[in-house]
Amino acid sequence: MKIQGKTALITGASRGIGRAIALELARNGIKRLLLVARNENKLADVSADIQDLGVEVAIFPLDLTETAMVNKTIAQAWRDHGPVDILVNCAGVAHQTSFLRSSLSQVQAELSVNLMATYQITRLIARRMAYRQQGTIVNVSSLMGKMAAPTMATYSATKFALLGLTQALRGELAPYNIRVVALLPSLTDTDMVRGLDWFRFMTPVSPKKVAQSLIKGLQKNSPEILVGWQSYLAVWGQRLAPRLMEQLTTIAAPLSHKPRSSKLSFFRPS
Repeated sequence: MKIQGKTALITGASRGIGRAIALELARNGIKRLLLVARNENKLADVSADIQDLGVEVAIFPLDLTETAMVNKTIAQAWRDHGPVDILVNCAGVAHQTSFLRSSLSQVQAELSVNLMATYQITRLIARRMAYRQQGTIVNVSSLMGKMAAPTMATYSATKFALLGLTQALRGELAPYNIRVVALLPSLTDTDMVRGLDWFRFMTPVSPKKVAQSLIKGLQKNSPEILVGWQSYLAVWGQRLAPRLMEQLTTIAAPLSHKPRSSKLSFFRPS
């Protein structure tokens, strides 16, 4: 697909992968960018960088879990800035902990942002795209959408679900000339992951590399876009030797080595 002259709406655009995608689209001839995130100050900083590249930009400070406000904001953005040609769903949160010590509030936060918020905004934009009979939707999943990771159970679950949603919508929206694409980064050096314990043997990629891979994938009309050789190796390993890959993932997990006694003081089986 051609990016030149189009309008893109990006969620999670204030930092990390979302910010890098916004800048890369600007460098590749996008006409207009609509940037969505919770932090207005950071959005303003990204907006200034994009304006320096000669691209129109509008920012929308928004909590994607607030349904009524999302409905209102999307309607306003469409009315004031015209149709959205490309939707990039990049907003997400991640909490790392062992499953037995997990907090329901953290689980609910990941489900709300990573899955439900993505579902809602995609439905709002897709209905408008279907009316126009054109559009592209990019869902930023993760390599963890292909291979579940210990200590990241809920995050992995949301990324698996997002990949399933992408695959389902790809066929369902095709008659409306809407492409639905999955972007699958591996470990990426962003603010979000710097607070996590990284998995052994994984070399992080830069957000810019992820964004560049997206641009190349869109130009090639790829339905799924992997980033970096580690992702390709992991996916092929999962296809050919899933049990081995599961064992390797467990070994690589930050909490894989525990004392022989694994009893939890707060856990009392009924």
